[in-house]
Amino acid sequence: MRRISVGKCTPFLGAGAAYGVLPLGSQIAREWAGKFGYPLEDAENLARVATYLAVQFDPMYPKEMLLKSWFQNAKQPDYSNPQEPHATLAGLPLPIYMTTNYDPFMTKALEAAGKKPRRELCRWNYFLKDTPSIFDKDPSYEPSVQEPVVFHLHGHDGFAESLVLTEDDYLDFLVSISKDDELLPHQVRRSMAGTSLLFVGYSLADWSFRVLFRGLVSPVEPSLRRISVTVQLPPVSDAPATPEKLQSEVQAYLSKYFGQIDIRVYWGSAQEFMSDLRTHWEAFQKDNG
Repeated sequence: MRRISVGKCTPFLGAGAAYGVLPLGSQIAREWAGKFGYPLEDAENLARVATYLAVQFDPMYPKEMLLKSWFQNAKQPDYSNPQEPHATLAGLPLPIYMTTNYDPFMTKALEAAGKKPRRELCRWNYFLKDTPSIFDKDPSYEPSVQEPVVFHLHGHDGFAESLVLTEDDYLDFLVSISKDDELLPHQVRRSMAGTSLLFVGYSLADWSFRVLFRGLVSPVEPSLRRISVTVQLPPVSDAPATPEKLQSEVQAYLSKYFGQIDIRVYWGSAQEFMSDLRTHWEAFQKDNG
């Protein structure tokens, strides 16, 4: 709460933050796999199914189809719902919001909260490098609580060419990030290194989270890291014998895995976490005037 109160917390939003409004990647992957005859067994892996479509048609085909099918005229979350993740985060005094999602929900939530956000994306490929960033257009701009930036690491729905979607996209993104420090504005890089990180809407198996962690979080000097939090749904097993014991073992393993990198695990849904976060934040504000 103290870190949040001074803007030293950076949220990262994954697909689970929009659950119930937009389908999860696994749902889209299954639909595409059935429609296009995906021949492999991992039909819930969106990156791999999208790669299959890129090979069958062309690399832009799955990106254009994704935006046309799911993002054009998409319904908005209920920003008045106290458990809605974007609305809860928009009510916090934070200057930078990071997301690997393509949707505009975080920007819309900040606008609904009376703020003036700016939307930006990572220029990870040659097509995007020709377009000036908001920081290029206005060198004096510094993200603030009233004028925060929503930074889309994996592209957004305004540019199909910006989407990180196929396996090749993820690999190219990781290579670009590792080679070029300038892909992330210094304001964003400073935030990565100098704040507690809050991961909402990810699972350990997500390509988005794995690439995000390997490319951006791991390189931070261990002595500079601050305690961070990841929100994870408790693992579910179909095993007939002792499912509770197996779940406990998996949770213990994942807690240890994240603990090695100073990330604490909150076991629950994004909505449950936001309800707890809102309760603690309101209590903290009351106790601290």
